[in-house]
Amino acid sequence: MAIKLLLFVLGLILLVKGADYFVKAAASLAKKLGVSEFVIGLTLVALGTSVPELASGLAAAFRGQGGLVLGTVIGANIANVLLITGLAAVLAAVRTTREMIGRDGFIMLAATALFCLFAWNGALSRLEAAAMLLVYVAYILFLFTAKAGLEEQYGFRRFLNYLFRFQYVLTIKDGILSGLARRKAGAAAAVAEKKIARAFREGVVKDLMVMTAAGAAIASGADLFVGAAVHFAGLLKVPPVIVGASVVSLGTTLPEMSVTVAAARKGFGHIALGNVLGSCITNIGLIVGASGLVHPLGAARAKLHLLLVFLLFASALLLLLIRSAWRIRRWEGGILLAFYAAYALLLYLALA
Repeated sequence: MAIKLLLFVLGLILLVKGADYFVKAAASLAKKLGVSEFVIGLTLVALGTSVPELASGLAAAFRGQGGLVLGTVIGANIANVLLITGLAAVLAAVRTTREMIGRDGFIMLAATALFCLFAWNGALSRLEAAAMLLVYVAYILFLFTAKAGLEEQYGFRRFLNYLFRFQYVLTIKDGILSGLARRKAGAAAAVAEKKIARAFREGVVKDLMVMTAAGAAIASGADLFVGAAVHFAGLLKVPPVIVGASVVSLGTTLPEMSVTVAAARKGFGHIALGNVLGSCITNIGLIVGASGLVHPLGAARAKLHLLLVFLLFASALLLLLIRSAWRIRRWEGGILLAFYAAYALLLYLALA
């Protein structure tokens, strides 16, 4: 028992710290190779805070623990929306914008509703997982198409048009063609080679080594963390979906909590809330999608229904508070924290 508890804690530490070093090294490498800070922030930072959930989700999927995956994603999103946003708002009122709710907020709510619809029967097939992954990929590509200063034109309706008209295929095609065109330009290729040569002198090998070591730490941590969680679930006769929705999800949301709270305290409320919305979309789209492709996901229907209803309610509540005064005030942060306490009580009663 004591050894399993130690492995559980050790796995969590390796997950969180490994993700931290991996993102820092990846951002450093991207800068040295000439990638813009906008692209780095859009991809690496948003994805980096969800690495623990992704690693633990894939580890659980390979073990055939679909309930643990579903519980972790649901619990992580509820923690993002209620606990992390609530803490950030209590520390400093979180400013929001119309563009934030008009695009990311509604996309998050729509993705959540689609996930709840797919998972309502207690199972999520590979086809449904592929659909969730497609939504995530389309969302990322859609963000890349947004032009600076014209963000208000890239709202939810524009995204739906982008998704259902398969415009992301054109985005990928244009990216490939522009890359080939740059390769054919001899002068540009020479400049690129010089940049890469200079980058290697500036420590690219070191960044690659750090990323490799951090990746190994993440994989090892995920295996230990999930293995111990499965052990405790069996020992205490607790449904895996409840274990994922409580202990596992709370542990894996530590990176989001640190990033969001730090941003809110420094007055960057829009960044704090953007990280929450982006992490929720990543959890539902990427983690559910990738894990579900590895192994179909499933959980006890009665327990799952309770969690799904609470998740949908929490997501809608967040958008309502965002619209209230285009900022989440301290007392509204207190409301979010109170609902998270109610969620914790709900999990406790589910064990009874």
